[in-house]
Amino acid sequence: MKKSSLTGFILAATLLSGCATTTNPSVSGVERKQFMMLSEQQVVAMSTESYLATLKEASEKKTLNTNAAQITRVRNISQKLIRQTGHFRQDALQWKWEVNVEQNDQVNAYCMPGGKIMVFSGLIDKLKATDDELAAVIGHEIAHALREHGRERMSIAYAQQAGLVGLAVLAGASKNQNAATVGVQAAALGSTLFFALPNSREQEREADRMGLELAARAG
Repeated sequence: MKKSSLTGFILAATLLSGCATTTNPSVSGVERKQFMMLSEQQVVAMSTESYLATLKEASEKKTLNTNAAQITRVRNISQKLIRQTGHFRQDALQWKWEVNVEQNDQVNAYCMPGGKIMVFSGLIDKLKATDDELAAVIGHEIAHALREHGRERMSIAYAQQAGLVGLAVLAGASKNQNAATVGVQAAALGSTLFFALPNSREQEREADRMGLELAARAG
């Protein structure tokens, strides 16, 4: 088989085998098949590294967890939500969850792959958010992580921009030095893509529906 044909065959097989749903069926009705070319471990490793860098920067600026009442409140709400994640995927209960609050005027929050949550104080201060409102926002962000939307959009970007780069990532464990080098470059690209690419409308709808169910289960 010619090299180009073999590459095409492998890529096609990868595309087909990478389609699956990341969460269990639930009353939210989210069961869409997702394209996952990158492994969960790769994406968690990349996002964790970025999260740690964010914590370090916030700590150096003395903006990390400076309000004891806020961090206690946000962590209590988040823990109630986290305890319900097993309804969607059992392995999420064993994730290394972390919850922090940054003093930042942005009305925002996020949950990175693997359960790394950050809430900006602007969400609390500017909106005067109730516990239920905070639970709705944090639940939405947790739902993004449960559905692995970051991993999904990174995988799609790899497939669209450079199928060979995606294959090199998959072959990164091989002894071929060239493939390993390209794999490292792809990982760096993936980290950039994760933070640059917005969630799709479909992903946002899924996070809305699952996040609402998560908040309801948490009371």
